[in-house]
Amino acid sequence: MIQRREDYVELLRDRDVRALFTVGEKTAEKLYSFGIYTVKDLQEKEKEVLRLLGNQGKMLLELSYGIDHRKVVPYRPEDTQSISKEMTFQEDVTDYSFLDDVLFLLSFRVESRAKRYGLYARGVSLKITFADMKTITRSALISESTQSAFSLYKNASALLQQIPRRRVRLIGEGFYHLEENEGRQLSFSDIFTEEKEREEKEMEERWKKMEDRYGTMFQDRKAMILSGDRVYDLIEEMRKFGVKD
Repeated sequence: MIQRREDYVELLRDRDVRALFTVGEKTAEKLYSFGIYTVKDLQEKEKEVLRLLGNQGKMLLELSYGIDHRKVVPYRPEDTQSISKEMTFQEDVTDYSFLDDVLFLLSFRVESRAKRYGLYARGVSLKITFADMKTITRSALISESTQSAFSLYKNASALLQQIPRRRVRLIGEGFYHLEENEGRQLSFSDIFTEEKEREEKEMEERWKKMEDRYGTMFQDRKAMILSGDRVYDLIEEMRKFGVKD
């Protein structure tokens, strides 16, 4: 739970500007054209934002600092259509093995939210924004409903393999076709111990691959990653350490 406004601001700083309320595709394109990709960029280019967007720009700046004058509307998990997380990079990325690593880390944040609300997914989505700001999405239905981070990662990773190799500025993944646990059909992993053990083994192998690639930077951070704490900071460290551009 975010208890202080300072924590909210810190959490938001590296997110794409589209994370802010009212920033849709057209507004995002305007901001991107002025080199404003992240919430941090927006804060650092306050004059440009106000000149470009006027009153909307003022509201976005307030939102970026945790100031929101809108009336509070109670959130109902059953209204959720999808759950997703994304990462905007400070520099373009061409190393698709690194992008695959990012999907692995972001999947835990999606899983955490799905479990918080008791939601299971029958679909997985992948979002990519290239350096020219063209955004594409890919999606796939899955055979068994899940809230598993590793299931999300494996399916999103498969979608990533189909994406053309171009410079990437943003990557995201998520669950859709959500359903509550009540009335949900049991899956193989719910019933068969062998299926659970196989997934656990694959997961451990994936952790080992990350440790081998990033060394001490990645070791001993498992608890942090699983909780979603400062994952965006870790991803930027990884990018600087291991990306081949």
